[in-house]
Amino acid sequence: MNMTKAKSYQGPFIIVTSLFFMWGFITVMVDALIPRLKDVFELTFLQAGLVQFAWFAAYGLLSIPGGNLIERIGYKRGILAGLGLAALGCLLFYPAAATRVYGLFLLALFVVAGGLTILQVAANPYISVLGDPKQASSRLNLAQAFNSLGTTIAPIVAASFLLSDQILSGEEQNQLAKGALDTYRTAEASAVQGPFVALAMAFLMLAVLIGASKLPRILGASSDGGLRDAWKNKTLRYGAFGIFVYVGAEVAIGSYMVGYGLELGVGEIIRENAMLSSMAGIAAGIRGMSLEGIDAKGLIGALLTFYWGGAMIGRFIGSALMQRIAPNKLLAFFALGASAMVVVSLLTSGVTALLALLAVGLFNSIMFPTIFTLGIGELGDLKPLGSGILCTAIVGGAFIPPAVGALADQSGFGVALVLPVLCYLYIQYFASKVAGKQSS
Repeated sequence: MNMTKAKSYQGPFIIVTSLFFMWGFITVMVDALIPRLKDVFELTFLQAGLVQFAWFAAYGLLSIPGGNLIERIGYKRGILAGLGLAALGCLLFYPAAATRVYGLFLLALFVVAGGLTILQVAANPYISVLGDPKQASSRLNLAQAFNSLGTTIAPIVAASFLLSDQILSGEEQNQLAKGALDTYRTAEASAVQGPFVALAMAFLMLAVLIGASKLPRILGASSDGGLRDAWKNKTLRYGAFGIFVYVGAEVAIGSYMVGYGLELGVGEIIRENAMLSSMAGIAAGIRGMSLEGIDAKGLIGALLTFYWGGAMIGRFIGSALMQRIAPNKLLAFFALGASAMVVVSLLTSGVTALLALLAVGLFNSIMFPTIFTLGIGELGDLKPLGSGILCTAIVGGAFIPPAVGALADQSGFGVALVLPVLCYLYIQYFASKVAGKQSS
């Protein structure tokens, strides 16, 4: 590829990378919405868990249809379709909050997730083909780093809006006079409506910007095969399972970090240790909180910021390293690093064990974008279909965490965390044995 052509992709790369920031941002906003919905509707944990079910169901149901759609209409129109659907879902939060109907919230979440699913199916492969194929993993890691930046900034907004006031129970609301109750419910609705209407406007503005941009057409007029042809590719099949176990392991560790820390008994140690207390203070400040009055669970939860923040830092580092190191080799190293950190955590105790598990976030960083680009690297114009298959595999986040939780309930975290180790060892196998030929 000559330098002139490479430079011509810089503008489209910047525009499409903004999408990665947006869906990282809104994903965390949805996570912040879960405790609010639980309080507002006085839900059980199972009912509250339907939020995540609605979210992951969109990936499971819409990724492959999204890939088929993009193969027919192209990346640019696919991105516009995803933005439009995400904006519609955000706008549905307005009547959902006004009517306080839980089912309508779930519908809004599903529609938003559907839009983001189509965006991911379109944007991930588009970034990968937007330039030199040898630098595909580096580009996608850089774009995904801005996704992580969105997840880092979103807690500040969530703390200011979604989590900023006190929720009254149904009994407390019944004790209010009608005028006071109406005022309370109006304030409750606006606390949710405002941020999500703003997000809808942001999605629509991005759609206008992308619609007016001259994004290069990468796909040919039509591909020579279908979904079955894409699935015949061994690297794609193994890569899909790699995405499944990666998302599952990442979500499981993040989900059970607090419970693991409590089992280790490190809550008060964090407050007494100067370094850990400073880390927790920084993390709490990012979330708009103060350390005063936070219990052990809150202290450990604050440190989770470094687990997810490590993914952002690692993607910037990984993007630079891939200019010199073959993506599959770097992926194999990071997978071994992640498994080693989990093993260190299992073999140690106290603060050392918790810090080792937090460090897994840094090694997680390059896994999704690198597995993704390696998985579709041999598909040519079938990349949208391959992307749909890989995005479907994100449902690993709905299966592996419950499995880890069941093992923890039955045998403790000493056994449960062996499952993420096995996930990371599979990724190492994929990188070194299956995808290695792409770097030769």
